[in-house]
Amino acid sequence: MTTLRILHLSDTHLMDGGALHQGTVDTVAAYRHTLAAFENAGPLDLVVVSGDASDDGSPASYRTLRSLTGDFASRHGAVAVYAMGNHDQRSGFRAVLGTGHPGSDVARSVAEPSATSEAPIVGVSEVAGYRIITLDSSVPHRTHGHVDATQLAWLQSELATNHGHGSVIVIHHPPVEPVTPLHQGIELINAAELASALAGTDTVAILSGHYHHHLSDVLASGSGSIPVVVTSGIVNSNDVLASPGHERAVAGSGGTLVTISALSNAEPARHGTVARVRTLPFRFHLPKDVSPDVVFDLDGATVADIAEKIAATPAERAGMERTPPTYSTAASPAPR
Repeated sequence: MTTLRILHLSDTHLMDGGALHQGTVDTVAAYRHTLAAFENAGPLDLVVVSGDASDDGSPASYRTLRSLTGDFASRHGAVAVYAMGNHDQRSGFRAVLGTGHPGSDVARSVAEPSATSEAPIVGVSEVAGYRIITLDSSVPHRTHGHVDATQLAWLQSELATNHGHGSVIVIHHPPVEPVTPLHQGIELINAAELASALAGTDTVAILSGHYHHHLSDVLASGSGSIPVVVTSGIVNSNDVLASPGHERAVAGSGGTLVTISALSNAEPARHGTVARVRTLPFRFHLPKDVSPDVVFDLDGATVADIAEKIAATPAERAGMERTPPTYSTAASPAPR
């Protein structure tokens, strides 16, 4: 049995110059607190930050992320991989993190490599015999998620052949339905298209963030299903038991330890292998000097007002988007 040991983190929302998230949360301190809490996690293969790494998109925030995450990963024998989220900005992300994969010091993407390119940022690495693929579900200046047709075609080309023990997809917006009211309308609006692209491939798991609470689900894909692991936010935790209609975030930070085991005695699917995905979610309370106990508690009227401004429009859902950039599949996997 070959295992891949992952610490899955998301939604750090780091900011430059000691700025506080929504004027209340010290995100750098929250991230330090969370990493310290996972110090006894034992040896790891991979640390994943699945989007909304930065809140302001500043290069300084990404340098802080790279330093803190990289140091932690090194101490645990792991590599670090980062994906884009809706709060991230491609220019700052690309300038500091490249594709978000090890060895990508020079910015690359599936588009023509350019430090100023606003093309979606994706990447591929091999870790412990597994293929790790990051997608970019961010839509510039919008909150919902979408993976355009050209990126899906690139994904299908990467997954056209099986790789090692299987593939893990990292995408910020979960391809499963949201739970809390404000996330209705800002989810991944073309999850069915992603499911079609993954059908019959060797994908063994999908890791996502965005919802700021733990959630385990499956994505129906072709004749099978793929485990989806949504991890909590670093900056705060969404209260899924808030009063009806309310959107409530409290002082909480966390992450998920994920162990993926390739089952050598399992019958292979048409493509790919069967794997066991074991998750251990953790939530830690943040000290009062890092975050107030209640970060926000929005009533139904406020939620409706915000949702009207940020939810995907009918035109966006119908696919009436701007012309996507031209892609290339020249980017090659970065070795571990």
